[in-house]
Amino acid sequence: MTKKKPLVIVTRKLPDVIETRMMELFDTRLNVDDKPMSHADLIEAVKVADVLVPTVTDRIDSGILSQANPDLRLIASFGTGVDHVDLASARQRGITVTNTPGVLTEDTADMTMALILAVPRRLAEGVRLMRGGDWEGWSPTHMLGHRIWGKRLGIIGMGRIGSAVARRAKAFGLSIHYHNRHRVSEELERELEATYWESLDQMLARMDIISVNCPHTPATYHLLSARRLKLLRRDAYIVNTSRGEVIDENALTRMLRAEELSGAGLDVFEHEPAVNPKLMELDNVVLLPHMGSATIEGRVDMGEKVIINIKTFIDGHTPPDRVLEGLL
Repeated sequence: MTKKKPLVIVTRKLPDVIETRMMELFDTRLNVDDKPMSHADLIEAVKVADVLVPTVTDRIDSGILSQANPDLRLIASFGTGVDHVDLASARQRGITVTNTPGVLTEDTADMTMALILAVPRRLAEGVRLMRGGDWEGWSPTHMLGHRIWGKRLGIIGMGRIGSAVARRAKAFGLSIHYHNRHRVSEELERELEATYWESLDQMLARMDIISVNCPHTPATYHLLSARRLKLLRRDAYIVNTSRGEVIDENALTRMLRAEELSGAGLDVFEHEPAVNPKLMELDNVVLLPHMGSATIEGRVDMGEKVIINIKTFIDGHTPPDRVLEGLL
């Protein structure tokens, strides 16, 4: 007798090659229109699914999980972050949660480095000037920015992405500093010529550029609070390609408007997809639509990880990317 395929419900449109393979392997329901599922839609999904494949924009909270059918045993999230899933509720109901770590490291680090370059050199302002037809020619004092060679970069979160950012930044002549829950190995510190700061406050007060690369957890919510943002020098820049919730966005906006900071490069926002309209008015800010990991290669790699996690789980083994609540 042929073993029944598990019902896998996918909440958003994934790359065609991934959806095709999922259709071959599982009884798969796709979101062809790519319309975000509502809270009610997600409840209906967990009532029937054996496996749910959400993305980082789907809030899988305790209310949704309380409606899950007994056969729902795996949430195979398409993404690295898992702050959108109530891990405690999932664990209480015996639901395993997986993610897709590692495959987005280089893509996100590339985008972080792009913002580190773009903000001090005023690239977005230059593009707007050209597209607006307002450029009147070169002059010695026009569109002056700041060089990054020789500046100090403070990385918050020296995990895979933070380390990849550090390697790129070192090649651009930046001095590497970092704050992390745990100090990295001596070997990595030597490679990056990195300086460790146990005190985040002390590091913030001394850096030219801050790069946020830590995950969003209860411990990192508003890690860069209004108080901590005030520690930054007026000529400092801040770049965030991690999660918007790590920064108090209203406080950051007020400081940028008051020119208490030189600029910011933001790929993520506290209340996505909503963006503080006052941020949109500022020339000293580069705003991107959460595209730090948006490469074709990266999305396919993510999908392949999702498939491996599901296949491993239904074969009766521990999936390779199982999320352990206590390790976040």
